[in-house]
Amino acid sequence: MTPLLIVGAGGFARETAQLVHAINDVSPTWEPLGFLDDDPAKHGTVVDGMPVLGGSDEAVKRDARIVVCTGNSRDYASRARIVARLGLPPERYATLVHPTASVSRSSTIGPGSIVLAQVVLTASVTVGAHVSVMPHVTLTHDDVVGDFATLTAGARLAGGVHVGRGAYIGSGALVRETLTIGSYALVGMGSVVIRDIPARQVWAGVPARFIRSSTVDDGALA
Repeated sequence: MTPLLIVGAGGFARETAQLVHAINDVSPTWEPLGFLDDDPAKHGTVVDGMPVLGGSDEAVKRDARIVVCTGNSRDYASRARIVARLGLPPERYATLVHPTASVSRSSTIGPGSIVLAQVVLTASVTVGAHVSVMPHVTLTHDDVVGDFATLTAGARLAGGVHVGRGAYIGSGALVRETLTIGSYALVGMGSVVIRDIPARQVWAGVPARFIRSSTVDDGALA
């Protein structure tokens, strides 16, 4: 079994730990060593039965595969910042797919990405690196999801949609075919997207409309 460290100890990290157990129940694959979290108050604690071993920089020192499981709608660029800071090669990152996910033979998923339960990738879907795909997301033919994007529970993308690097798609959002969601844009939960969304903008509603510019910081802003 391959040693595995989960960076983060919040909700997404805990969900990923349960995903690891689900994979091992089908085919023993991973030896989960514990969480790494940059909150010193969590160091030495136990979260959902797994220890918090230290900060994220410990990932560089330990001989294990890694997944970075941080971020929420308030700061959905944290994975990009952590991965950039660690500077590890792609082969150090695990790709974790829940046994109940349906991933077509013509679809691909990049290193460091997490695909949770009941996700569907229908045909020729491309998911980049360090993407989080929450339960019951549907990605249909020829969708392309950029690195560090987040697709939260129940989001549905029609065919040929392009989701930019670091974008965040809220729970239950629907996106019409062939549209583009710009990099680090945010789509609010339950939104219906019927037009392209520019980079670093927040849109929400039915139909989705511009709300404000995004202030998310991926560490690369001027």
